[in-house]
Amino acid sequence: MTKKKTLPPNPPSEAPTAPAPQENRVEETPFEAVASICSVLVVGLFILTFLGQNFVIPSGSMEKTLLVGDHLVVDRITLAPPTKWMPLVHYREPRRNDVVVFYKPVPDSNGNYQYLVKRLIGVPGDRIHLRNGIVILNGVAQDQPHAQPTTLDNHSDFLDEFPAIAPEATADAYEGTPEAWAVLFPHVIENGELVVPPGQYFMMGDNRHNSLDSRYWGFVPRANIVGRPLFNYWSFRTPDNQYNETGIANTVAWMGHVALHFFTDTRWTRTGHPIR
Repeated sequence: MTKKKTLPPNPPSEAPTAPAPQENRVEETPFEAVASICSVLVVGLFILTFLGQNFVIPSGSMEKTLLVGDHLVVDRITLAPPTKWMPLVHYREPRRNDVVVFYKPVPDSNGNYQYLVKRLIGVPGDRIHLRNGIVILNGVAQDQPHAQPTTLDNHSDFLDEFPAIAPEATADAYEGTPEAWAVLFPHVIENGELVVPPGQYFMMGDNRHNSLDSRYWGFVPRANIVGRPLFNYWSFRTPDNQYNETGIANTVAWMGHVALHFFTDTRWTRTGHPIR
């Protein structure tokens, strides 16, 4: 008796696939576009105002640490007075040998207070004098390899033997010597040393013989200290007097020069260089 072969059941027909969902694109309204741009600008303005800021070096008073044409990112938080609304931020007081950005304590001829960058030499209570260009701090000669050395050719009694000569004696050579500093100067000298008062700081440029600093215009109040440079994000070879030039024609000509010589005149080895 033969067995009847049974055929396998027909495979179930495939279920129809659902159509792929279509992407619903929502067009951004002009109002939303403007709001997005404004939010980016507000965040950027906050960062540049309270956290960090861009500065360019206009003079050679800090050579060789900083060169004319160096563009710096400056930390405005660490040395700022502590605030209750940012409790997690690290604050500290300015320290000796910090490179700091601050407002010059005396205005220029137009009544404006300029940004300056110098090295902090003395904190409140320090006793300072220079002998042959060497900083003597609280009786100890300081090793400062960043400073321009004093030689027979560049020696200056006022600069290198400070405070042996009162600042008003340099008025003929430097018209910016403020009267207030000339008056205060005798009252902060003890036994041939300058004593830094409370809440004040003594600044000097690393290019010691080409720096108008605290030796000329006096102490820097704590409130004038803006921040400290972190690193050099771009450095471009720039003439010493370039940033003193004014006028649209000079600005346009300089912008054209930068565009043409960007690759050849950029100091690539200084890019990202930390400031110490």
